[in-house]
Amino acid sequence: MTKSASPPKTAAVIGGGPAGLMAAELLGRAGVAVTVYDRMPSVGRKFLMAGRGGLNLTHSEDLPEFLARYGDIAPLLPRAIEAFPPPALRAWCEGLGQTTFVGSSGRIFPTTMKASPLLRAWLHRLADLEVAFAPRHEWLGWSGNGKLRFAHAGNEVLVAPDATVLALGGASWPRLGSDGGWVKVMEARGVAVARLKPSNCGFVTPWSEAMRRFEGEPLKRIAIAFAGRTVRGEAVITRDGLEGGAIYAFSSPLREAIEAIGEAEIAVDLKPDMTAAALVQRLAARRGKQSLANVLRKSAKLSPAAAALLREAMRPLGKPLSALTGDKLAALIKAVPVRLTGMRPVATAISSAGGVPFNELDETFMLKKCPGVFVAGEMLDWEAPTGGYLLQGCFSTGLASAKGALAWLKTG
Repeated sequence: MTKSASPPKTAAVIGGGPAGLMAAELLGRAGVAVTVYDRMPSVGRKFLMAGRGGLNLTHSEDLPEFLARYGDIAPLLPRAIEAFPPPALRAWCEGLGQTTFVGSSGRIFPTTMKASPLLRAWLHRLADLEVAFAPRHEWLGWSGNGKLRFAHAGNEVLVAPDATVLALGGASWPRLGSDGGWVKVMEARGVAVARLKPSNCGFVTPWSEAMRRFEGEPLKRIAIAFAGRTVRGEAVITRDGLEGGAIYAFSSPLREAIEAIGEAEIAVDLKPDMTAAALVQRLAARRGKQSLANVLRKSAKLSPAAAALLREAMRPLGKPLSALTGDKLAALIKAVPVRLTGMRPVATAISSAGGVPFNELDETFMLKKCPGVFVAGEMLDWEAPTGGYLLQGCFSTGLASAKGALAWLKTG
């Protein structure tokens, strides 16, 4: 009489974003009985939101330059990305029938420029791997005997998997599922958590009412300088400050400066492709009887919003733009000072910094204080700019945590 096969190992993946789904896929491929728990009615909601901007999956730059975008971080994150780098992510997408392309800036997108086709194909694959989904399950932590606790339909559900992958995200866009509520749970277990802060976020400045009239207007083809670094791109004027790619690139140093001294001053170059000397010549040659507003619009090719930013810079001095000589006006166009005094709330940010420090993990992404529990994605304490680095980090750490969980299951 032959012995019946032993039941498969079980794993709970908490969080249905890119990191959690990637972990579920690898575990499912290995024959583990996986259930993905999520407090929302459906998974991938923040992933779908990212797709509204074209779904910037990753970036095509060389790997050393790519890894440098994550700053000075523990080697565990670079190793995870090296094990599943951008070319591997593109191949994975191709395997789901979703071709990708490299944009003019080097960023990589699905050909459809949407997240929904990729997510649908992915969920079909997970269904084929018999991955189960438990929506509307809010994780509450652990019971006294170590079981996972969930709130579901007014009841408490207890689960005892052989391994757990935590991928609950950071604290940005909480209405899509990641609200940072897990922080207290981690701290109650003795796991240190770095405070969750806004990243890739808008910044606040005390605009005048005149400047606020330009809310929603873009500042195109500009360059922003701060702390010895310059980034080209675009920004958007908000009612109380600035947002957009060029400002997001400075999230970390600006946040640190504001936390340290209460403010940070950036310099906005409204004409980065033109020298100050060339601007002086252009402004002088066409001034004549034209108003300064017309000269700025026609000769300097400045938008009304850009011209308003110049006037805003003169407001503390109590002088009009017309009081400036040509060389001083050109110098101002090349470096408009903007004093930032705060950050937009983390709930409005694209991503969040902070989370579980890497020194709380072993080499397999397992929590040292919670055997059999692995952490991935934005729950971890890392920060990256927009440009594909955020999603790549989530995919790669999701895969790394699943590899760690598989190793644990084999030895457990």
